[in-house]
Amino acid sequence: MPGTGERAYAYAKACGIIGKSFIDKRARALSKENRVSGLDRLIFPDSSRNLPEKELVRDFEKRINKRYLDAMLAIVNSFKKPPDFLSLLIRSWEYEDLKNAINIFANYNSHQHHNQEIEKIDFSDLGRFGTIDFSAWPDIKKMLKNTEFEFLLKILEKSNFQIQEELDKHYYNSLWQALLKLAKKDRKVSVKILSEEIALRNCVAALRLRTYYQLGRQEIRSHFIDINAQDAIASLVFPLNDRERWTGWKREGFLNPMQGYNALSGRQEPESNMPWSADPRYFQNKAALYIYKMARKAFHFCLSSLDQIFCFYKIKQFEEELILSHVEGVSTGLSPEEVISFMGMETL
Repeated sequence: MPGTGERAYAYAKACGIIGKSFIDKRARALSKENRVSGLDRLIFPDSSRNLPEKELVRDFEKRINKRYLDAMLAIVNSFKKPPDFLSLLIRSWEYEDLKNAINIFANYNSHQHHNQEIEKIDFSDLGRFGTIDFSAWPDIKKMLKNTEFEFLLKILEKSNFQIQEELDKHYYNSLWQALLKLAKKDRKVSVKILSEEIALRNCVAALRLRTYYQLGRQEIRSHFIDINAQDAIASLVFPLNDRERWTGWKREGFLNPMQGYNALSGRQEPESNMPWSADPRYFQNKAALYIYKMARKAFHFCLSSLDQIFCFYKIKQFEEELILSHVEGVSTGLSPEEVISFMGMETL
């Protein structure tokens, strides 16, 4: 296990990074910018880009992702031999890169563009934490050879959706098992946060699969992560168009408001005749805010514990999601206020 000196150094570095992050009061600065170029200058004052807006959005998203990864690497590299749990936090970027690569590979093959060169990808540089040979792209078999992901080679014929889902399950199960291997004093907070995150992620999956794919109850249950799925299972009996029937459900507070809520503007419009329906995106945003608040509250109260690193990871993850939501919103014509309202973050 990491020593006291390594933990203290990592905590000091994490505090310095959080102090410069766009969370809490500093997050309000985001709502003052109504152009992507303004957000670019705010987040990257020394390296903002002069690009057309569509190109700037893509470039900005890549830099935000790298900014988050660099922050995590700075913390986890404070340890000579990080536990598997911390390594897996870094490797979440590897999982996302792999999902992106498989998605591009599947689309390329399905459209039979074999006379064209497959898209190049800027894979994340994880240093000592990487396990996949991304330099072999687009040779999927070579990329996955002798890795824990070789099992994917047997299911590449499945739909891209199924493969992405299998990777998500694999990641969360691996992360959960790695967490339980830590000493209890190092995972007291992390167990609570990750447990809640998985439970809420399953609930979002239930809403999405019912709303967008109209799947039946038994089929939906097979899509859940096999950890803390009881709340999601309980939700399957409630109708998607009757808010009152959800009264008493444990996760009721994450549902969008009653009839009259406009999902596009994020506002309640009592005079409208718009019927209520469960909104997976609203639920997901509220869940993200809830997990962030758990991590933010615990960050300074788990001194000398590896819980601090996980809290830091969730805080920075929320910051990235918040920034990217602003970019997406203002680039599609929403005002900063509408973005904040839609994400349910008026109380941030």
